[in-house]
Amino acid sequence: MGFDENESQAVREERFAAERARRRAERRSASLDLRGSHVGVGIVAVVLALLGWYGKLVALGVVGGIFLLWFAIALVWVHADGDRGGHAIQRAYSATFGWGNGL
Repeated sequence: MGFDENESQAVREERFAAERARRRAERRSASLDLRGSHVGVGIVAVVLALLGWYGKLVALGVVGGIFLLWFAIALVWVHADGDRGGHAIQRAYSATFGWGNGL
């Protein structure tokens, strides 16, 4: 999004709105690679199972709550970005557990 100081504010806002709409359409049409996210959720599930197995219920609640809150915030963010339905859930899932790509 370039900036031209000689164009009017209305033209600039219209150009920026068109650019945002184009980027949003590209995001919606792009397919998500969720393999790393599946690895991340698997690791979290194992950690939560181990915490439950060893009776660390407070730690279980804290870790589970952190990931639940993280997913809820990501879902609100994606929804505010204009994405809806299953693709929004996939994007929030990828934002929450996508760190599994780095492993």
